[in-house]
Amino acid sequence: MAPSPPTRESVNEWEHFPLYRNIREAIASLPLYFRTETHISGIMATDLHTLNTVLGATIEDQVVRTLNLVRNTWDSHGTYSLYSFVRQAQTFPDILLRQVSSGEVLLGIELKGWYLLAKEAEPSLRFQVTIDACMRQDLIVVVPWALGNVISGSPILFEPFVESARYAAAYRNHHWQHVRRTRQPTDIETPDRVNPYPNKSDQILDRPRADGGGNFGRLARTGMMDAYLQKLDDVQLCGIKTVYWREFLKTFQENTSDLQVRTALERLRQRVQRGTDIPSPKSRSALAIITELEALLDLDESDE
Repeated sequence: MAPSPPTRESVNEWEHFPLYRNIREAIASLPLYFRTETHISGIMATDLHTLNTVLGATIEDQVVRTLNLVRNTWDSHGTYSLYSFVRQAQTFPDILLRQVSSGEVLLGIELKGWYLLAKEAEPSLRFQVTIDACMRQDLIVVVPWALGNVISGSPILFEPFVESARYAAAYRNHHWQHVRRTRQPTDIETPDRVNPYPNKSDQILDRPRADGGGNFGRLARTGMMDAYLQKLDDVQLCGIKTVYWREFLKTFQENTSDLQVRTALERLRQRVQRGTDIPSPKSRSALAIITELEALLDLDESDE
C-alpha cells in the first residue's frame, strides 16, 4: 500500500509570518504592478514559441525589480527596510530576501518564467532540489507571461503559481515513487549534509535511479498544477482564450501549408465572432491581430 501524500508544513508559527503572508499577496498581485520597457515586434509567428528562451531571464529579472518597487505592499510599516530581494545566478533559490549588511536571509523564492503560448500546454520547468535545501517559508513561483498584442508588444503577466518549495519537493518524490505507473526502478538518491541557502558548488539535487525520459522534477507532470493550468486556459488575451491562441500557434509552424494556416485563422476568427454578439474592444483587438497575421501570410507569398 502506497504511503499517504505529503502535507504542507505550517508557517503560522514563524516569527516573520505576517511578512510571509504579505509577500505571497504581493506575488499574486504582480500582474497589476509589472511594467517593462521591453517591446517585441517583427518576430515571425513560427518563432513565437522560442520567446521563453529569449526573454525568460529578462522577465525573471524584472519580476525581482517589481517586488522591490512594491515594497509598500509587503513592508508597509518599514519593519524590513534593510532587506531587499536580490537575484543570485546558478544556485538555489533564484531570489533571496536578504539584508545587505549582514547577509541574513529571511526567505527564498525559486522563480520560473513561463511563456503562456509555448508549444507545450504546461511549464517545462524542472524542480529537482532536495527537501533539506528548502526552508519551510521558501517558495517556488511560476510566472506566466505573453506579449500584450499576442504577436507583438510588451510582456504582460498572468496569475502566478505559488507553492511551498518543501512541499513541492516532497510531493514530486512521492509522485515519482508511488503514484506514476512505471516498470522502471523508482528509487531516488538524496544528497547528504544539505543545508538551506546552499553554495553554488553544493550538491543539492535529488537524482532518480532511472529516468530515461528526463522527466524527474517536472512539476506540471505530477498533477499538482492541474487546477491552476486549467484556470489559465480560460484566461482571455485580446478577447480570445489562451487555449485557443495556443492551438492556433501550434498550427502556425514552418512545415504548415498556407491552406492549413488560413483554415486555422478562419477558425480563430469564428471563435471570436461566436463569443460575442456585440463587438467589444477586446474582440476588435483579436480580429485586428488575425488580420495582421493574414497580411504577414500574404507578404510571405508575394516574396516567393
